[in-house]
Amino acid sequence: MKLQRKKGPDGLETGSYFIVRRRPKRYESVEHRKLLWISLHTDSLTEARKKAPGVWDNVMKSWEARLAGDTSQAEARYNAARDLAKSYGFDYLPIEQARQLPLEQIIERVERAHDGSGKPNLRDAEALLGIVEKPTLKVSKALEEYWPLARDLILGKSEDQVRRWRNPRKKAFKNFIKVCGNPDLSEITRDMMLDFREWLMDRVVAGIVTSNTANKDLIHFCAVIRLINRKKRLKLNLPFEELSISEGEARTRPAFSTSWIRDKILAPGALKGLNTQARVILLGMINTGYRPSEACVLGPDQIVLDHDVPHISIEPIGRTLKTRHARRLIPLLGVSLEAFKECPDGFPRYFEKANVSSTLTKFLRENKLLETEDHVCYSLRHSFQSRMIEADVDDRIRRDVFGHRLTEDRYGEVALEKVREVLKPVAL
Repeated sequence: MKLQRKKGPDGLETGSYFIVRRRPKRYESVEHRKLLWISLHTDSLTEARKKAPGVWDNVMKSWEARLAGDTSQAEARYNAARDLAKSYGFDYLPIEQARQLPLEQIIERVERAHDGSGKPNLRDAEALLGIVEKPTLKVSKALEEYWPLARDLILGKSEDQVRRWRNPRKKAFKNFIKVCGNPDLSEITRDMMLDFREWLMDRVVAGIVTSNTANKDLIHFCAVIRLINRKKRLKLNLPFEELSISEGEARTRPAFSTSWIRDKILAPGALKGLNTQARVILLGMINTGYRPSEACVLGPDQIVLDHDVPHISIEPIGRTLKTRHARRLIPLLGVSLEAFKECPDGFPRYFEKANVSSTLTKFLRENKLLETEDHVCYSLRHSFQSRMIEADVDDRIRRDVFGHRLTEDRYGEVALEKVREVLKPVAL
């Protein structure tokens, strides 16, 4: 980078130092000067050398912003104008606010919108005088903006997990638009949110959805808009307070009684119509209490039968776990151990399939193997928990086996052999 002073009539250099550089070809469309003289406003060579890199960096940023602003896309133009104003050391202000500035500040912005030759630069003027309008964003387009902004929330998730993560958010936005139309995010009012809540409440009262499902629509919709507002710096005052619907007494699925499992589900031929992999997943649940989705992704490395303590290992392989506590080892006992010997390599038929629970529940219902109408296959998990409680299994071991958070700090580990011995009395 060349630094020099301009020469006076006597041929001697005097006054402030300048950066003297040729314009890179990339920027010829936004900067007509081929050779640039940029004043550093100091006659000290030491000070000029310190200032020069930062000044030149700001010049480059202003050119990049001009290039980005040369587009018909409203958001790109707005962001470019904001960046260009920042490169000059100004906040971007919409023209209505810029007009309210003191006269000397307005004059300063106008003067900075002229290049070194005294000619006005359109892009600079748009940025410094707030001429570029802030782009609008409709509710129907919000999710398109949200997915890339929320990419940190899906790190480690499998393709199927991402799909299931996206679907409830899509549903929430579809329902909002159905009730409130398709306003710009800046036009969402408190009345709209209350109308949306009332519509959801009507569905809860009619028994179409549970209050928990209705609240998820509200939670997902508000969370998406809040993140967009924060990440895109929209500075919207969002009317999202106090919208949740009271859930009353939480509904829990009942556990299968031990006698029902023994006399009905484990009766000879009771599971004959179920394919081998589904049957093993179901039987494995009886003495492990795992979630069906956790079983579906087990492979030969996670099904360890040639060990002093045969066990399965729940790990975040190709997917995330429900919580960080869900990573665990569970010993295989009784009918669960015998079942896993039929599928030592896992369950490729159900790998990453979200519908295995409904498949198992449907089979149990059609074959009259559900103890009540409220029972589902997941009730086997609850049953295993109930048996552990009845057998006074230590709370630490119960939480470790189920992948639940401890109520106290975790110190040390319980040996797998110890867990197996404790669980033997509750295994079927």
